Amino acid sequence: MAELRLEELSASNIVAANTLSLKPGQEQFIAPVTYSAEASVVNPATSWQRVVTLDERVVGFIHGNFDPENAHEEFRACIWRINVDAGAQGKGVGRFLAQSLAEEAKRRGFDRITVLWEPGEDGPEAFFHRIGFADVGETAYGDVIGALAL
Repeated sequence: MAELRLEELSASNIVAANTLSLKPGQEQFIAPVTYSAEASVVNPATSWQRVVTLDERVVGFIHGNFDPENAHEEFRACIWRINVDAGAQGKGVGRFLAQSLAEEAKRRGFDRITVLWEPGEDGPEAFFHRIGFADVGETAYGDVIGALAL
């Protein structure tokens, strides 16, 4: 298999990142309700956005957040969004993206990263559990808070 490469989100790859395909049923899980509510107060300066390429093609995107002063602990070092193209799912792309964010978090002095997801069939819960996230709580909107110790 070709090597996965991490790149910063840029003008040259943003269109590809925005057009990643999903498997049927996944679209409803793109952004948990809590993220929509929080989006208005997240500091853009704390954002960490990357794409992953395989054979020179963008196959995944991750939006992380590193904000140690955030009033909500679950947003201090977190995966804000992770998308893997439908054709690349099951090939280690999502794991690679999450591990890349975890490595960056550790480098910045964090001891865990978090992610939120909406529970439901076809949702991302099984994926996050497979790569080591454990349920640690629930938001006011019913989204699961998962954490990965670093």
